[in-house]
Amino acid sequence: MGTTLFASCWVPTQPKCKPKPDMHVKKQSLLLRCCGEDESEGNDVSVGGKTVKPIGLLGRRSAIVLGLPLFSAAALGFPGDGFAVKQGLLAGRVPGLSEPDENGWRTYQRPDEKSGGHGVGWSPIIPYMFKVPQDWDEVPVSIADLGGTEIDLRFASPQEGRLFVIVAPVLRFADLGDDAKIEDIGPPEKVINAFGPEVIGENVEGKVLSMGVVQHSGRTYYQFELEPPHVLITATAAGNRLYLFNITAKGLQWKRHYKDLKQIADSFRVV
Repeated sequence: MGTTLFASCWVPTQPKCKPKPDMHVKKQSLLLRCCGEDESEGNDVSVGGKTVKPIGLLGRRSAIVLGLPLFSAAALGFPGDGFAVKQGLLAGRVPGLSEPDENGWRTYQRPDEKSGGHGVGWSPIIPYMFKVPQDWDEVPVSIADLGGTEIDLRFASPQEGRLFVIVAPVLRFADLGDDAKIEDIGPPEKVINAFGPEVIGENVEGKVLSMGVVQHSGRTYYQFELEPPHVLITATAAGNRLYLFNITAKGLQWKRHYKDLKQIADSFRVV
């Protein structure tokens, strides 16, 4: 059975298919703009007599069938990496940043009203918090991000680097009930070998420079430094979810701002 994945509408002289004159065409979808189809979320599209889904709405199962990697450089979030489509402000996206303190650092705490990540049968996400220098800001999470819907948040600084937070159901890895602890999942070595590839998109063997264990308010956090690529990971568990707090930077950013990046990683807490 064949399936047409993309239909090109460019012809040297004159477009082969044009948008319907009475249809409002949105800029965000090249496939739909070209063929003049309904852009309602989740609707299939007719291309060349075949029915396909819009490219931006490919799910994990479709990505596997098509041979696309589930985790790639898109998860790290560097400009130009992957093919994620930015969607602007999300419904329910509520700023959670404080005003700068005397050192110019701000505290982010995930607002209770922030949408995303609940799902059927899941409790609301337990809030988390961290500190960033003043020039770091929240950036939209893509609806087509190959990191999956488990990427809950992104922040970035044009000078220093990027960070993202993965909030994944613990049940995907082990049946630990509704009060999971990171120790229940395993020791640091097991956790980084299992979940490091979800962050960097490849096996972590030979890339872990250091690992450590710290406790704050009775909760255990595993901390890792990987290279290459330059990544700091803080992992913990709370409720029925695993939290992976990830900071990435390019070479010069890493060299110049490592102290700040490490301070951001050390500040992560689930509250």
